[in-house]
Amino acid sequence: MRRILTIQDISCVGRCSLTVALPIISAAGVECSVLPTAVLSTHTAFPSYTFHDLTEELDPIADTFRDLHLNFDAIYTGYLGSFSQLDFVDRLLSRLPNHPTVIIDPVMGDHGKLYAGFTPEFAEKMATLCRHADLLLPNMTEAAYLLNEPYREDYDETYLQQILKKLTSLGAKRVALTGISLKPDEIGYYFYDAVKEDFSYYSNEKLPVVFHGTGDIFASAVTGAYIRGMSFPDALSLAVDFTLASARATMLDPDARDYGVNFEEALPLLIERLQKGLYYARTDNESTGA
Repeated sequence: MRRILTIQDISCVGRCSLTVALPIISAAGVECSVLPTAVLSTHTAFPSYTFHDLTEELDPIADTFRDLHLNFDAIYTGYLGSFSQLDFVDRLLSRLPNHPTVIIDPVMGDHGKLYAGFTPEFAEKMATLCRHADLLLPNMTEAAYLLNEPYREDYDETYLQQILKKLTSLGAKRVALTGISLKPDEIGYYFYDAVKEDFSYYSNEKLPVVFHGTGDIFASAVTGAYIRGMSFPDALSLAVDFTLASARATMLDPDARDYGVNFEEALPLLIERLQKGLYYARTDNESTGA
């Protein structure tokens, strides 16, 4: 069985970050190991919450992994809350011996604004981390801040392709812009593989709702599906469909709460799509993103 290490925070209640990465990657048939950066009582969409920073624990945990000669087929990073955590991830990715696939979700903002606590200087530092990425997963806000460019909601394919090429110039081998709507009733991703010099786009229905944590659901599904055996475009397309199914399930639930998406109800879709002949179909060389 292949193993993914995901580095992000965990909330005791609320569906986001490690709380969704663990079950989704596990459901994909891949072992999910964790390196928690912080523990919260609930995620930050709640009116109050506790927060305990685990930055001081990161190096000792990583040193233990090294001493035990633990290897990972992929490293998946999500929300990183400080310059110190960015520095830690940079050191970790620079010294890994087995060249695992690196998937970076540069969680920093949405709808043209950075999340509370983030600054343009943080985005500049995040941009240096992108050189490690086999796949980078920014939304349009994060892409704008990574490139220090104005945020735009009016875009076409030509503009998206320009942004994607600029993002790969940061060092990322592949980039998928998430939350892309080229038609009012559709949403999906626009992808560029700088290794193959190839673009692709996929979308599905855009629902008239916005839920907390859908980006984490999307990134977790992409990571699990790719390491399970799908190509990056196929994994991204599955993640679009899985996130949509999760949102639909939430809309149909009369008891749905504001703190997350009912992704659990959509897991059968993820599992069924992954059981159709994948079973680690790629060679080990391909699975490392080489």
